[in-house]
Formats: sequence, structure tokens, C-alpha cells
Amino acid sequence: MAERGKHIQSSFDAALDALKNDALMMSSLTERLFDSAMEGLLTRNSDLCNQAVADDEEIDVLEKQIDRVGVDLLIRFHPVASDLRQVISTMKLSANLERVADQAVAIARRARKLNLEPAIPEVALLEPLFREAKSIFRDSLHAFVEGDVELARQLKPRDRHLDRLNTELNEELTLRMAAKPEAIPSYLGLVFVARSLERIGDHATNIAEDTIWVEQAEDIRHTYGTKSAAS
Repeated sequence: MAERGKHIQSSFDAALDALKNDALMMSSLTERLFDSAMEGLLTRNSDLCNQAVADDEEIDVLEKQIDRVGVDLLIRFHPVASDLRQVISTMKLSANLERVADQAVAIARRARKLNLEPAIPEVALLEPLFREAKSIFRDSLHAFVEGDVELARQLKPRDRHLDRLNTELNEELTLRMAAKPEAIPSYLGLVFVARSLERIGDHATNIAEDTIWVEQAEDIRHTYGTKSAAS
């Protein structure tokens, strides 16, 4: 009986490892897509934008595969406690990655339109938002993979900083619209890109929250700041 239990656990561990490997592949592809979309915008390279849009199909396929394998794991093995959280959190990770990819594709499509218009120097105003959103996203993935709860707890305040950068950019572009109305369509394009960057930060924060849940069984959704900041 004990031998059978070991075999079942071994089979579950192997299946869970395969699920996590798919999620890691999806993470890598999503990060590449995000980078391509923003580089395509900042360097006016529509080929990179097209590549980002094309890569989204592979990410969608991986999300469906992770969902299918995750549900199969739940049905076959009936995991409990930490094993259950591992499966569910990996499925939730794939959902957040798919949404990050969707926002990156929105950026790429917006960039293709902007690249057809005369260049505007205000594109450079997006760089601080991009750096912050990318940093939050990468750290959320690192925290999830390594089970780094301390790093995960740092991301909510950083996401609020990204929100402030987005607000400041919107205010600046609104002023410039008044001064240069002929560039309003391009300025609005930048506003939409900034909104996508802000939403990528939101999804990265979701990943960080799931890291804390899987490692410590603590749900910090709809709370503010880190645990220490709240105490």
C-alpha cells in the first residue's frame, strides 16, 4: 500500500513538473512578446510589432494546454493543501500571462498605427513606465518560480508607483494636446499604450499575490501595501 502511495505521488510530481515547465515556456514567450511590442514602438520598427502579434497565438495555445493538464491533475490525483495550491496557482499564472500578452499585443497594434504617423518626441515619455512595468513583471515571475514571498510583497507598492507614473503621463499629454491639437491622435495612442503598461503591472501584481497564497496560504488580494506597511 505504501509503495502504491509512493508511485501515485511520484506520478503527480512528474505531471506537476511538466505543468510548471509549460508555464515557464509561456512566461518566456510572454516576456519576449512584451519586449518586441515596446521596442517596435520606441524604435518605430513595425516588423517587431508584427512579430509580437504573431507570437500571441503560441501563448494562447500554451494557456489552453496548461488549463487542460491542470484540470486533469485535479481530477486524477485529488491533491490537497500545498499540492492543490501549486496546481491552481500555475493555472492562474497562465491566465495572467495570457492577459499580459493581450496587453502587449494591444501595444504592438497601437505602435503599428503610430509608426505610420510622423514621429513625435513624446514617445520617449513612455520609457519610465515601460521600465517599471517590465521590472515588476520580471520580479513577479522570479518570485513565483523561486517562491520568494519577500519579493512578492514588494510588488504592490511598486505597482501603485506605476499607476502614479501613468497618471502623470496622462496629465502631461493632456497639456500637450491643448498646445498642439494636430498631434492629438498620436498623443491618444500614447495614452492607450500607457494604460496597457499600467494593466501589465496589475497582472504582475496578481502573480505576486498568488505566490504568497501558494507559499503561505495567505490571501492578500484587495489589501493595500505590504504586510509590514499595514501593521
